[in-house]
Amino acid sequence: MKKTIYTLLLVFLFFSARAAKIDTIQVFSTSMNKNIKTCVIVPENYKKSKKKLPVVYLLHGYSGNYATWVKSFKEVGEQVDKYGFIVIGVDGNYSSWYFDSPIDPTFKYETYVVDELVPFIDKNYKTIASREGRAISGLSMGGHGALYLSFKHQDVFGAAGSMSGGVDFRPFPEKWDIKKRLGSITEFPENWNKNTVVNMLGLVENNNLKLIIDCGVDDFFIDVNRELHTKMLGLKINHDYIERPGKHNGEYWENSLKFQLLFFYIFFNSSVK
Repeated sequence: MKKTIYTLLLVFLFFSARAAKIDTIQVFSTSMNKNIKTCVIVPENYKKSKKKLPVVYLLHGYSGNYATWVKSFKEVGEQVDKYGFIVIGVDGNYSSWYFDSPIDPTFKYETYVVDELVPFIDKNYKTIASREGRAISGLSMGGHGALYLSFKHQDVFGAAGSMSGGVDFRPFPEKWDIKKRLGSITEFPENWNKNTVVNMLGLVENNNLKLIIDCGVDDFFIDVNRELHTKMLGLKINHDYIERPGKHNGEYWENSLKFQLLFFYIFFNSSVK
């Protein structure tokens, strides 16, 4: 019995020693005048290594928060160790949709992520501080946010992904607090048209971004993802597009994240010299 307990303890210590390290930090947003919690996951050998690492920024969905990626994705630490990059769990508030709200000055999450969070991470961690060393992805609201931010800031992000993304939210005018951020679609249609990803493809020129988009075939966002894919094909925008069996749930995203992180690993290997 004692020998069994001792063996189990050794196994626990072995895997604990090799586990990715997870920190929760506070990043002050000047634009919103508040501290915002952020989750930082670094590989187990981060402290010993002198090497600068690429970074993947992950954006949660509606009603989630910065801790979504460590609470709900049991293998994310393994993947960070496997690929040797840093993962940042971004907090986008309950329903920011990751843009600067044109009607609510307290919601400036585009400014926060691009102008405040990314520079903070580069200053305080051993990162490759260029677009070649940065990728961004997210689920649902975060899938929209990742494409939105990468399309508008191709000088910041070199690759982007979307998992079950709300890439055109106009068919859902009463859902997920969007009208709190943009105003009513009947009163402010220009806000909705200007800030929905499907209408922003003109920003993606010269195939400057590496893109991966996926959605489950039983997801309520499948039609808008198919529309986005069709438009991207028409505009000859290179991208990986995947449909798999699945719904808008954690089981689908757990699987999806593995493919997206592999995609980013390949991007980093080809772009970082």
